[in-house]
Amino acid sequence: MAKSKAVKHREKLAREGRLNPEVGRSPFTQLDLRTRKTKTKKEKLYRIKHKNRGPSKWENGSFFGQKMLVHDVKGFCGEISSSEEVEK
Repeated sequence: MAKSKAVKHREKLAREGRLNPEVGRSPFTQLDLRTRKTKTKKEKLYRIKHKNRGPSKWENGSFFGQKMLVHDVKGFCGEISSSEEVEK
């Protein structure tokens, strides 16, 4: 990349032994003060990592619905044998 006139002028001043204007700059010019709007990948993973997770069969919420369905079928059709009940 090409050097700007300001950079060339600062380098010339430093070569000649005069004060370089970069020395007088505030230390805050080196900081990135932009605010982040979206979370980084690391922040997302850290949040998911510490969630309280249950067993895999309960994750989709169908466990309770299956129990209710079997109960309703028993009440409607009569008793279900134990071999059919295992096929939940």
